[in-house]
Amino acid sequence: MAERTRRIADPSELPEERDFDRSLRPKRFPEFVGQTTVKEQLTIFVQAARNRGETLDHVLLAGPPGLGKTTLAGIIANELEVGVHTTSGPALERKVDIAGILTNLQRGDVLFVDEIHRLSASVEEVLYPAMEDFEIDIMIGEGPAARSVRLQVPAFTLIGATTRTGLLTTPLRDRFGVWQRLEYYDDQELAAIVRRSAGILQVVVDDEATEQIAMRSRGTPRVANRLLRRVRDFAEVRHEGEITAAICLAALELFQVDAEGLDKLDRDILLAITKKFDGGPVGLDTLAVALGEESDTLQDVYEPYLIMRGFLKRTPRGRMVTSSGYRHCGLEPPSSGSERLFD
Repeated sequence: MAERTRRIADPSELPEERDFDRSLRPKRFPEFVGQTTVKEQLTIFVQAARNRGETLDHVLLAGPPGLGKTTLAGIIANELEVGVHTTSGPALERKVDIAGILTNLQRGDVLFVDEIHRLSASVEEVLYPAMEDFEIDIMIGEGPAARSVRLQVPAFTLIGATTRTGLLTTPLRDRFGVWQRLEYYDDQELAAIVRRSAGILQVVVDDEATEQIAMRSRGTPRVANRLLRRVRDFAEVRHEGEITAAICLAALELFQVDAEGLDKLDRDILLAITKKFDGGPVGLDTLAVALGEESDTLQDVYEPYLIMRGFLKRTPRGRMVTSSGYRHCGLEPPSSGSERLFD
């Protein structure tokens, strides 16, 4: 497969932009925009744990990329006034990896594991007693002389983030005391995020430009901040730096982000299905080969927003473009004789 193309409208975090994203992240609950119910519940749980002098129950944060799971983990640690240790499921390959992290925690610390659904079975086995009893079993020696020793670890709070809850094993999922699912943001919430980020970046953005960026941000704060950054670059290079509605629209047209928030690669998916596969159904693997992308990337990154906007749907036989998807691509939907496509 070809190397994945970098997209402005990609909700996943790009390595080169982590420092930028980190600078815009709110540090406390009052600064966090959106996810009102999640924020209110977490505020209560955190305050209750502080009042009792206890560690917070383990927290599972689920939802699509870019909605604030990492940010909320940092906020929880700040509100608890404890340290936060960050890692990811793929980085924890062996038992010794997780054992080393757990034994170095301080009482009450937060351990944040991103992509927790990708933990190996051996690492999960170490986590089970650690999450329940704050103990871990380690093996000393090899062969016939090997023996298991149980060690105490400081009481801690595990915060797991996942984009695919269904891939979590039941024993791991059941050990979380708090489950929260993050939903896509509405345009007003995204506009508030854009205004806040513009203030931090010291960029002047008028109200109409703010609304245009919000409308095209795919319901995702990370995309909103990335679009703001790119439009800021355009305004500084081609104009005087201030972002007006006209400048914003010109920038978004140059970056090929349309009024629905779709970029070129999103449209390529719809066009491939409509023109190469007669609107579908087409299997995920076949579509991935046609586009030169990984099937997991299509399923996790591209498809959710297209489905949410009603341009694409998954069926038992494969992916299909809806009548709205045809029209968005400037194409006429199939005639009534092909109504089976949209059943």
